[in-house]
Amino acid sequence: MEITGKIKFIGEPQQVSSSFLKREVVITTEEQYPQHILIEFTQDRASMLDHYNVGEDVKISINLRGREWMSPQGETRYFNTIQGWRIEKLNAHGYTGTGSAVNDYESRNTTAPDANFNEEEPDDLPF
Repeated sequence: MEITGKIKFIGEPQQVSSSFLKREVVITTEEQYPQHILIEFTQDRASMLDHYNVGEDVKISINLRGREWMSPQGETRYFNTIQGWRIEKLNAHGYTGTGSAVNDYESRNTTAPDANFNEEEPDDLPF
């Protein structure tokens, strides 16, 4: 799933436990009734937000997470979390920008372009 909107808030990294780090961002959607959506980036993905500022238009790829918790009194509670795993800057027309360092995973896992690739070669695909 994806959410687009303007960054309203970027929190500081929070070391929740010795093995869990999170950072929160709030996105305000641009629709008739704007929503303020809290999204968590966890572990090494928290550093992805270092490249962004309040007021920027972004598209965030998310996963919805839900969990069950039972209190010591035996009461069952349910919690939902929205976790971000990719963030991209949008330009004025709603398209992602080019050349920005938006995803640490993508930047680490890119390969060099094929030296034999010729952009002027005709496309023989039927569509």
